[in-house]
Amino acid sequence: MTKRISVLVVDDSALVRSLLTQIINGQSDMVCIGAASDPLIAREMIRELNPDVLTLDVEMPRMDGLEFLSRLMRLRPMPVIMVSTLTEQGADVTFRALELGAVDYVAKPRIGVTSGLNELASGIVDKIRVAACAQVRRLVAAPGATGTPDFSHTIVPSPALIPLPRLSTEKVICIGASTGGTEAIREVLVKMPADAPAIVITQHMPAGFTASFAARLDSLCRISVSEAQNGQRLLPGHAYVAPGGLHFRIDRSGSNYVAVVEESEPVNRHRPSVEVLFHSAARVLGPNALGIMLTGMGADGAQAMREMKDAGSYNYVQDEASCVVFGMPKMAIQAGAAHEILPLNQIAPAVLNRLTKNPWGVRHRI
Repeated sequence: MTKRISVLVVDDSALVRSLLTQIINGQSDMVCIGAASDPLIAREMIRELNPDVLTLDVEMPRMDGLEFLSRLMRLRPMPVIMVSTLTEQGADVTFRALELGAVDYVAKPRIGVTSGLNELASGIVDKIRVAACAQVRRLVAAPGATGTPDFSHTIVPSPALIPLPRLSTEKVICIGASTGGTEAIREVLVKMPADAPAIVITQHMPAGFTASFAARLDSLCRISVSEAQNGQRLLPGHAYVAPGGLHFRIDRSGSNYVAVVEESEPVNRHRPSVEVLFHSAARVLGPNALGIMLTGMGADGAQAMREMKDAGSYNYVQDEASCVVFGMPKMAIQAGAAHEILPLNQIAPAVLNRLTKNPWGVRHRI
């Protein structure tokens, strides 16, 4: 018999603990082995029960969820799913948690918790399954640091950031990601110079979180980052994030590339879907596209990335060792969509190198 995924629930709300326990125990492949009302109790239960996955609330007595997560990922790294309120403040805290090493998050409603969590049940258990097989890494604290790390970032110029020739601005960089993608996207974007080509991004994320995600990236990057708006022109030096709950694709208006944002049916169970963005890139951009597939579960975007390659795009796929979840990149590789398979920290330099050496979009034979 296959071993069931053991889950420990940590939440100060008795109602949430009860609901999550019921949802988890309703699955044949997982079991809730305990529920803790605060991190100090959870610490002892982790030592005793050794769970496979932890669900962790943010606001709790005796110790803040972020503080506990920071200590946990330094001392005993394990897959953690954050349970955060669907608010602007909740979104900001969630991205800090992902930066600390949390695998994923569940956005619980502020009101109607019982009905809200029950509606999210299938997504919650899917996230637990993904987390159970995710690659987690030990958090390395800065020398002399105590408590929760400082999340302010100073941009340090890199020798790789060479100003790009003007003629490269016809290019558009297209990025797709899911689980683990918020940090992977940040890793790519912070290395982009202010004159980089336009960048379009689909990250699987619910409505209410993408505005905070874009604002967070904008505060860290040389390029401007914002949610995509329907009909806006795609400009060099800017990155556009698909709004949560909406599809994002590229179209042409005269000589310009423009964003199309729409609420059509989910594709591959996702809205926004990487497939939608990449399919439009293949159709509209052709050899002016550069594709990047980052960490994520499933196969969303793999076939469309192959379409991009067939249309003349040059594509980069994140390698297994640096992925949180090697799902979408693996499927893109199997579809024959990749030109280069690289560690995350090498993707942005490789893109910039190609743009500076080949700014006119001359197609290289593979």
